[in-house]
Amino acid sequence: MAATESTMFELGTAAPDFSLADVVSNRTVRLDSFTRKGLLVMFLCRHCPYVKHIGAGLAALAKDYAASELDIVAISSNDAGQYPDDGPDGLRTMARELGFWFPYCYDETQQVAQAYRAACTPDFFLFDAGRKLVYRGQFDDARPGNSVPVSGRDLRAAIDSTLAGRAVAAQQKPSIGCNIKWKPGHAPARHG
Repeated sequence: MAATESTMFELGTAAPDFSLADVVSNRTVRLDSFTRKGLLVMFLCRHCPYVKHIGAGLAALAKDYAASELDIVAISSNDAGQYPDDGPDGLRTMARELGFWFPYCYDETQQVAQAYRAACTPDFFLFDAGRKLVYRGQFDDARPGNSVPVSGRDLRAAIDSTLAGRAVAAQQKPSIGCNIKWKPGHAPARHG
């Protein structure tokens, strides 16, 4: 279980556009499909132990904000040829098991992950009403095997600030998880 940190995309960056199919509804989901005050873009997958570790906490967070001004979209960009659980059927099962009310999309070409510079699962990107990046980082300090309770504290604080129109704390810790499972020749060059 090799840990990979998120790239910590520059704050203030505009949300990259995308057009992907929701694996549950088959509807096409685009960046402009979302119109609320905040947009949370999450790169997840089904097989990753880091995602499994926070799964119930992630479902609770989504439920807590379902009636708020927060839009949420989950995206899986892993190579389903090598990781079949991370293909549309597995993602659909995961969405049902965790009660996701938001779209869960499969990025087969991996172009969306590249545009967002997603590096790991989970990887979180929170955008304000103007679709500028205000938070990228961890869910909380919980990791498989570290005995820290899963709370979503870091991400919840960023969401609450965004929805209240307040600045999000600039001190942000990178997310840590399994690396995106790139198809041969698709891995972006790492910067820094």
